[in-house]
Amino acid sequence: MPDLLRHPTGIRGKVHEITPANAGWGYVGFTLYRLEPGDVAEEATGETEVILVLVEGKARVQAAGQDWGEMGARMDVFEKTPPHCLYVPNGQSWRAVATTPCTLAVCKAPGKGGHKARRLGPEGIELTPRGKGTNTRHVNNIAMEGREVADSLLVTEVFTPAGHWSSYPSHRHDEDDFPRMTYLEETYYHRLNPAQGFGIQRVYTEDGALDQTMAVKNHDVVLVPKGHHPCGAPYGYEMYYLNVMAGPIRKWRFQNDPDHDWIAQRDA
Repeated sequence: MPDLLRHPTGIRGKVHEITPANAGWGYVGFTLYRLEPGDVAEEATGETEVILVLVEGKARVQAAGQDWGEMGARMDVFEKTPPHCLYVPNGQSWRAVATTPCTLAVCKAPGKGGHKARRLGPEGIELTPRGKGTNTRHVNNIAMEGREVADSLLVTEVFTPAGHWSSYPSHRHDEDDFPRMTYLEETYYHRLNPAQGFGIQRVYTEDGALDQTMAVKNHDVVLVPKGHHPCGAPYGYEMYYLNVMAGPIRKWRFQNDPDHDWIAQRDA
């Protein structure tokens, strides 16, 4: 199995490029650019649809034959304000020119020509709490199932307070058996505050065939090809992650680890 923990390849320019080929799966792609003012990122979408997420900073964006102007508002992701995002369908191209230091995420999955280019945020995105106690986290749903805005992509941001857990109780979505469960590959792009911190993520299957526990640092990406995938933020450090999911159908149905489902039942 490919290495599930991917470190950035640098601090400027294209620092991540996760593809189905190098991830060993079939649907999800994820690219990350860290840009300085005047730097350019541009791609043709080809057979994939993309959602551009201005994680932080600002850029002038052109896509699908339109000028979308300067996008971006939050200068630090931990401001937790809704992100500026843009959907670009397959068979198009996009170009971003940074006007400030800028972190640009490019979320990718197979496109089917079913949606036109459109802004997805900040309008329509509201920071929403989820969970109880030290399982509380805060979610910006960019393009989850409740928003009919993409052919394949499911995209969300999560802020996990210091000392809290997230993607927990442990759950999996690795069987194509709707409505019981959907097969969804997933990437986690992690950030820590303060930046020198670390978080913990475990990716494991119930039979133990896959069981990796990783210390994730600022700008790392974790691949979740199957299994459960909880993560935690140590005392003193809050954690952000941007999730990209995709599979045969654009639905998010999961099952909890039977060993830990009692927590979900108790807190329901």
